[in-house]
Amino acid sequence: MPSDDAFSRYHPLVGLCYFALVLGLGMTLMHPVCLGISLAGAAALRVRLGGVRALRRGGAAALFSMLFAAAANPAFSHEGVSVLCYLPSGNPLTLESICYGLASGAMLGAVLLWFVSVSEVMTSDKIVYLFGRAAPALSLVLSMSLRLIPRFRAQAAAVAEAQKCIGRGAGRGAVSRLRHGAVVLSILITWSLENALETADSMKGRGYGLPGRTAFSTYRLERRDAAMLCWCALCAGCVVCCVRAGALAARYYPSVSLGEGGPLAAAAACAYAALCLTPCVIGCWEDMKWKHLTYRT
Repeated sequence: MPSDDAFSRYHPLVGLCYFALVLGLGMTLMHPVCLGISLAGAAALRVRLGGVRALRRGGAAALFSMLFAAAANPAFSHEGVSVLCYLPSGNPLTLESICYGLASGAMLGAVLLWFVSVSEVMTSDKIVYLFGRAAPALSLVLSMSLRLIPRFRAQAAAVAEAQKCIGRGAGRGAVSRLRHGAVVLSILITWSLENALETADSMKGRGYGLPGRTAFSTYRLERRDAAMLCWCALCAGCVVCCVRAGALAARYYPSVSLGEGGPLAAAAACAYAALCLTPCVIGCWEDMKWKHLTYRT
């Protein structure tokens, strides 16, 4: 579902640039400090957008991915100089493979949490606004992909509730739950096919694909949007410059080696934390301003 948070009300270009920077840095920086900051920022944004319950739902999938990656890497990668023991297959279990598995799992979990927030902040109308003129087919595919899973989940919950109200809810046994799930899935497939036909007719009726077709938009790039773009570029530029200078370097093969700390590493960590926590800080600041105004009135 689309979010009504303060950060979501910025210009779509701000959201696109912010998530591109956060995801790009999150998939590049493998230092444990950066991974922890990325995880904390992604989790804080999930709580900000959907509450603790949303974090539990998204965090369960992220935690499973983290554990799977952390366990799979030592099983398939046997590089490293610190041999802890030998597996029954005769391959060595190294400390470096375990550390890299934990790091890659943390990176994967953070990226998954960021992508969940992307689907709520970057709604379909924003995607169409950003890419509708340059790549209309790409914008349509992206917007439909981002809204597919949330719509399916909402429709599945509505169908399950309707089945329960007419006395056809899921029973206690495993077989009964499987039958109920099959019925819900069948209804969802029928609904999706009908919805696809209705969408195609609606697009045809609105002149999609015709030359000269225009699109209505209420987005305007204001001063606060330009200031936010400059802030994101400043934070990301500081992180990139510090990393290129050797701060927050991490190496896991053939031996674990983390870059030395110092003012440069502290500056990079602070800039990265400021970038990841920007939406939460903006939302909290807007809430404080609103509470102050309502208190005065």
